[in-house]
Amino acid sequence: MAAAAAAAVPMNLRQGDLVWGKLGRYPPWPGKIVNPPKDLKKPRGKKCFFVKFFGTEDHAWIKVDQLKPYHAHKEEMIKINKGKRFQQAVDAVEEFLKKGKGKDKDQASSHNSTEEKNRRNSSEERGKQSMGEEKHKSGLSEGKAKKRASSISERGVKPLLKRTYEQSPRKRGRPPKDEKDLTIPESSTVKRIMTGTVAGFKWPPSGSEPAVCYQTITKKLKVCEEETGSTSIQAADSTAINGSITPTDKKIGFLGLGLMGSGIVSNLIKMGHTVTLWNRTAEKCDLFIQEGARLGRTPAEVVSTCDITFACVSDPKAAKDVLGPSGVLQGIRPGKCYVDMSTVDADTVIELAQVIVSRGGRFLEAPVSGNQQLSNDGMLVILAAGDRGLYEDCSSCFQAMGKTSFFLGEVGNAAKMMLIMNMVQGSFMATIAEGLTLAQVTGQSQQTLLDILNQGQLASIFLDQKCQNILQGNFKPDFYLKYIQKDLRLAIALGDSVNHPTPMAAAANEVYKRAKALDQSDNDMSAVYRAYIH
Repeated sequence: MAAAAAAAVPMNLRQGDLVWGKLGRYPPWPGKIVNPPKDLKKPRGKKCFFVKFFGTEDHAWIKVDQLKPYHAHKEEMIKINKGKRFQQAVDAVEEFLKKGKGKDKDQASSHNSTEEKNRRNSSEERGKQSMGEEKHKSGLSEGKAKKRASSISERGVKPLLKRTYEQSPRKRGRPPKDEKDLTIPESSTVKRIMTGTVAGFKWPPSGSEPAVCYQTITKKLKVCEEETGSTSIQAADSTAINGSITPTDKKIGFLGLGLMGSGIVSNLIKMGHTVTLWNRTAEKCDLFIQEGARLGRTPAEVVSTCDITFACVSDPKAAKDVLGPSGVLQGIRPGKCYVDMSTVDADTVIELAQVIVSRGGRFLEAPVSGNQQLSNDGMLVILAAGDRGLYEDCSSCFQAMGKTSFFLGEVGNAAKMMLIMNMVQGSFMATIAEGLTLAQVTGQSQQTLLDILNQGQLASIFLDQKCQNILQGNFKPDFYLKYIQKDLRLAIALGDSVNHPTPMAAAANEVYKRAKALDQSDNDMSAVYRAYIH
């Protein structure tokens, strides 16, 4: 009964309330319910509020069941959450509350001083009458007093002014050194707030409508061009946290709901895009249809009814198969756009581009770097190449699914870059597994090795997560082992095509092949560890 009542509390929240908001995998964070920008669509589905978070420049639509009143849950949240940024956010809330109380106090003080002034004026009026009677008597003595005051002024004030000037000589534009001691020191909390992550964080005065800064809420793009000719479009802040994208009015199609595709589609829908889906296993579409997506019976139907169709499938064979009977080519006609997000070799993607363009379509390759978690969080890195105009037409989609996107020029460049990136990642993962097993057989603590690595130059989320997978024996797939082995194989072939040696990648590839032989294909890439212990 009590639990039900607690769960119902957020339903009574309203504009201006302080809250704890929970967003995805992030810990509950203090924020304030504010007005969203007028042009920002509210997500479909459950009731939600637009929250501006303290200590950051982030804003997001948060479902009502992920909100808790700030004051009622403050002690609980402070106990379970630690860290410098979290403490800064809490400090910012307290400073905000303190300023609100200070303003109320000033208003009360102003009211009291007005009353006191009125009382004083009344007393003065009564006093004037009695003063009039004595004025005549005091006239003579008043004249004598003025004479004495004039005499003192002539003798004493001028020397006093002279001494003051001589003691405090001033050079133009430079304050005297002693003046620094007269400055009231700023409290450490205020100084930290003003110079830390909340600098420039403006909240409205208590009791007024929230003055939302739309420039920081509206997602901006930063375009950076390098000598190589590559261009990147970077979100000013994280899509998953910000939630402030203006979706394109174009109809979006999506083919393939694997580990990466599912997260991408989820974020496209959340950010207000109109999405039509197809997946080889149709049941995977059900959840997204409940969230507002439409179902396409075939790839051809999706392409023919949508303006831009994305595809994210497993390998070169699947990328070609989706073109076939009742496939993409059947739906392509002049003006239709096709974006392939699969990680494949350059020859395959060039072949796809040629057949799409030959039918009047527009083509862009856009493989993604990341894993299932980053896909779910809308934090992928997108590498694109091909039709530059189509790349720009996809900007709201890329913002929804990723934190950064790069345009790399002609078709094939993105495929090559992605294979090189995954070659480095796959080789690094094999080296991590090799190091952990070597520590074990030489009597060293694997946990201690991880602790040391996390304090050094190699420290990263990837390193920590994959080592934790190994130490816990948890190989639930975040990036399939079979796919990283496929990418290593394709990267080695890329090196061969230009007569460039790739001995490190070749060695890592053999270890992954052994792991596959041990039935680890459908586990996470970190299961390569098992190739060393069997």
